[in-house]
Amino acid sequence: MTKTEIYLVRHGKTMFNTMQRVQGWCDTPLTTSGVERIEDLGRGLKDTRFAAAFSSDSGRAIETTRLILSENVAGHKTPYHTDQRIREWCFGSLEGGYDAEMWGVIPRVLDFKTYDEMITAKTTFEEICEAIYVADTANWAETYETLSTRVMTGFEDIAHKAEKNGGGKVLVVSHGLTIALFLHLINQENNVRIDIDNGSVTRLEYENGQFTIHEIGSRVYYERGKE
Repeated sequence: MTKTEIYLVRHGKTMFNTMQRVQGWCDTPLTTSGVERIEDLGRGLKDTRFAAAFSSDSGRAIETTRLILSENVAGHKTPYHTDQRIREWCFGSLEGGYDAEMWGVIPRVLDFKTYDEMITAKTTFEEICEAIYVADTANWAETYETLSTRVMTGFEDIAHKAEKNGGGKVLVVSHGLTIALFLHLINQENNVRIDIDNGSVTRLEYENGQFTIHEIGSRVYYERGKE
């Protein structure tokens, strides 16, 4: 059986990314520069034959996937599915507000004076998630148990399905914090400082129920597409 190699991409830059607003389950379209970077990424991956493609069900992830596949040598033949389990975190009532506002509230919930103090203290994904849950006045945000379970089972099921169908290279498009959390769940040494840029590629291998991380947040692929 061919090994399963996952090309995990963060969606292209959106309106809310550009405006520095909180964007979890709410959704905005890719900007012109966001589209251009993903088109570059598609060209950088154009000769990579994907056995299958998956994305979250958010519009920005769907748009990103279609742009990548439109540049791909066999993109029109690639089976494509969406999975809501690999959505971004849900930020509840904090959705749509400015990033600075949310990241001003979360440290205070955790008894830190500033965001920098919180990060320096090596605050965990679990602590940040639970602080969001506490700060959310709409009661929509997820507990860490709910969030981590949906993220891990989502990626595991995608990888297992790909392996069962013969393996090969698989394109998966998801979101910044979701990808970072997934990497942490694989290896706890990956912490909240992980840099996952829009359009970056995180490459993993899946075999016998185990993920192995080979590359995190690589910009090489979209840079290659510019050439």
